[in-house]
Amino acid sequence: MRIVILTDAWYPQVNGVVRTLDTLRAHLEGRGHEVKMVTPSQFKTLPCPTYPNIRLAVVRRQRIGRIIDKFMPSAIHIATEGPLGLHARAHCRRNNYPFTTAYHTRFPEYVAARAPVPLALSYAALRWFHGPSSAVMVATQTIEDALRARGFDNIRRWSRGVDTDLFKPRGKDFLDLPRPISLYTGRIAVEKGIEDFLKLILPGTKVLVGDGPQLPELSRKYPDARFLGLKTGEDLARHYAAADVLVFPSRTDTFGLVLLEALACGVPVAAYPVAGPVDVIGKSPVGVLDSDLGIAVQQALNIPAAACRSFAETYSWPASVDQFLDNIHIFRWFFR
Repeated sequence: MRIVILTDAWYPQVNGVVRTLDTLRAHLEGRGHEVKMVTPSQFKTLPCPTYPNIRLAVVRRQRIGRIIDKFMPSAIHIATEGPLGLHARAHCRRNNYPFTTAYHTRFPEYVAARAPVPLALSYAALRWFHGPSSAVMVATQTIEDALRARGFDNIRRWSRGVDTDLFKPRGKDFLDLPRPISLYTGRIAVEKGIEDFLKLILPGTKVLVGDGPQLPELSRKYPDARFLGLKTGEDLARHYAAADVLVFPSRTDTFGLVLLEALACGVPVAAYPVAGPVDVIGKSPVGVLDSDLGIAVQQALNIPAAACRSFAETYSWPASVDQFLDNIHIFRWFFR
């Protein structure tokens, strides 16, 4: 099958959406499918307002249409709602091409955290964007329920996996810091609720791995925390494994791939009982979900590493890719 995937989130960004799409691409190609990624790296870009680390493609709609048509895809998947996604949607609508979309990020809540934009207005824009999609892929039941309550109906499940060969238990001595080590990994941005973590009075050391627009402000405001910057690959996996607990303070994530990565490294999770953690962890004995994040951290420290690893091993990328293909395979007839 020939599959074109258009995404406004791509390297050098490092986040759950980028890692998910890149891993999907690798697995699809490993199964013999031909994949065309259309990303901002192929065009001139401008910084996203309020978040300059994110680069937005500056490209004419006609060029995106030519790229799609030249590839002659069997299926078109629009992964994000940015400029590339908008251009691809317009081209598909004009030519009556079927396409699928995905809801990776709770943009209405992210926008509201930065500007006084009503949630109802943002969700209306998302309904318009995703409305013609043959399948809006979401990672969890909680997000599906939330979208259905706001008028979305063409929803299909697409869960996530974790690379258990890369993310695995390792020696704790990689980080020579006072213990216990409470770790945050992800974007250093306002929508992630990081100050909830930084304000906690905890024993040991708070370590933050990641980059983002709030990094300069928070590193000045909380000098006792260790901000280690962006980490990838083996380096990221070693930082996970060296921690004693992963603290996930976000209330806005749709899944939280970092939860699985930490668990695969034998590290328990402390989080709020919200979408993402509720769906991934639920009542499983590998994390503690509590409205008091400090209590969650203290209790999670007692969870054995073996239980975390065993739980993560039940999330496979092959199963995730199967779901993705099930959602798009009905369109194979369209392009010849």
